[in-house]
Amino acid sequence: MIIWEIIKWQFRERRSEAQQKPYVPQYAQPDLERIKNPDPTKLQVTWVGHSTFLVQLAGVNLLTDPIWGKRASPVGWAGPKRQARPGIRFEDLPKIDAVLVSHTHYDHLDRPTILKLGKTPRYFVPDKVGAWFKNESIQNVTELSWWKSEKFGPLEVHAVPAKHWSKRWAFGIEDMGWGGFVVTSPVGNFYFAGDTGYHQEYFKEIGKKFPQIDLGLIPIGAYHPQQIFGRYHVDPLAALVIHQEVGAKRSIGMHWGVFKLTQEPLDEPPQLLAQEREAIGLPDEAFIALKLGETRIY
Repeated sequence: MIIWEIIKWQFRERRSEAQQKPYVPQYAQPDLERIKNPDPTKLQVTWVGHSTFLVQLAGVNLLTDPIWGKRASPVGWAGPKRQARPGIRFEDLPKIDAVLVSHTHYDHLDRPTILKLGKTPRYFVPDKVGAWFKNESIQNVTELSWWKSEKFGPLEVHAVPAKHWSKRWAFGIEDMGWGGFVVTSPVGNFYFAGDTGYHQEYFKEIGKKFPQIDLGLIPIGAYHPQQIFGRYHVDPLAALVIHQEVGAKRSIGMHWGVFKLTQEPLDEPPQLLAQEREAIGLPDEAFIALKLGETRIY
């Protein structure tokens, strides 16, 4: 089981982190005026950090896998600690209308953040994840199986496959769902991959079913050592393959630079992304990594 492999890996000898250069997060000054007053005819996205984006389109404000917590952990005194502050302060967010949650791992489903967001947003979650929210007295939840859809105002939220797993505890059986989302709207469509390894069919099928993806939000970090993490995460080269197979016009890398989950340096993923992108001949703007707090409009 993957969770036991991770625990054993944590106790084995790793590549010395002392030899890695100190990590210096790169921040952009948040454009709060634009964030508070987005153009409803455009697709606007701001990277908060890790897999958390503020996506604004057609007058709707969404968050993906929101985490403002200090640790990706069930406790406040142990577990992966935040290595970079959020790109936007929670207090500076606009009113959040909807939240996409890809699965239940602590770096994607953060209880303190969800409790701050409260009962007002609509939460879109995979199968069997709604019970977690109801246990927190949050009822405004829509569970979606893969390939199922739900309208939300001018948007339509579609659940799509991912190669991953979902569990909150090391012991016992707790098989909750996982996946990604495609959100379609009159002003643009985006794909949020969640956490995923590479799969021979999933991304090609997503591209066939949704031939007009304007923006992909695709993970590029937490991949080393490959023999453990490569099955359920992707490195930058595999992320570029996903970008091409889903047919995204442009993509932004996520799942890097905030929590030290695996062995590669925190700033390695965007460097490898640039190298691999050049090697396969894609334009620089085709698949980028943002600074924390940076906003792009499409």
